[in-house]
Amino acid sequence: MDYRVLLFYKYINFSEPQKFQQDHLRFCEKNDILGRVWISAEGINATVSGTIDNIKKYKSEIKKYPEFADIWFKEDKHDEHAFKKMHIRVKQEIVTASFGEVDLSKTAKRLKPEELNNFYETGKDFIIVDARNDYESVIGKFKNAITPKMDTFRDWPSIVEELEEFKNKTVVTYCTGGIRCEKASALLVEKGFKDVYQMDGGIWNYITQHPDKFWEGSVFVFDERRIVTPNTKEEIKHIGKCYYCGEPTSYYINCHNQDCDLMLLTCDKCKVENDYCCSDECRQAPNRRKIYHG
Repeated sequence: MDYRVLLFYKYINFSEPQKFQQDHLRFCEKNDILGRVWISAEGINATVSGTIDNIKKYKSEIKKYPEFADIWFKEDKHDEHAFKKMHIRVKQEIVTASFGEVDLSKTAKRLKPEELNNFYETGKDFIIVDARNDYESVIGKFKNAITPKMDTFRDWPSIVEELEEFKNKTVVTYCTGGIRCEKASALLVEKGFKDVYQMDGGIWNYITQHPDKFWEGSVFVFDERRIVTPNTKEEIKHIGKCYYCGEPTSYYINCHNQDCDLMLLTCDKCKVENDYCCSDECRQAPNRRKIYHG
């Protein structure tokens, strides 16, 4: 485990995203840092990988910027790069929401992992809501969580309308690293929800401290790993169901018919038996990806 994967973000007024993009790309190329970094006038959102030494340099480089001096890095061990390339993009938003201006000074209270455990263990009357896309929540969620059918984060305003009946209850929101919940929880507060929390540091912060507790299944991540499986208890290790046989699994593939490209959950046995395709039609399609063995 000589590599590290960093996940981090920060909403902040940032004056020179274009200059940052150019300077940062040079640094990453020089120090073999791979991943994706979105930079914007509203802040930064990134997941990167590198060797232990290069990641140390990277964290120091980020903290040279006064705006990012207090940034919180979520770090994971890995045995190789989690990315194949480096992408640094100047964006309008550091996470695509497209639901208008949200006052981030109204973001919800932060709930520590141990506080969430206490909510569960004391039988507190609360609801917990997943702010991620549904393909993420299918393979992992908090116990008893509401998992809205969202294709993208742009759907969140309509989800807020669906949650109207819970306006006077305690509501906890969560996402992978916290970035989506900054806006998701702020929108709930703006819409008059009375007692709103966001999971501090997201799922990532929780599972690193409390595996085998109230998180069920795996975590979808946006790098070459695709998923992280934090639990060891078999009953909560995998909650997704294989597209073919229905057995518990967390593993996604894309249908190898490139004209289909459907993302589907599958166990190892079934993906091989079905030639990595979702249907008989796709198995016979001419435009199929090659399968590499070994």
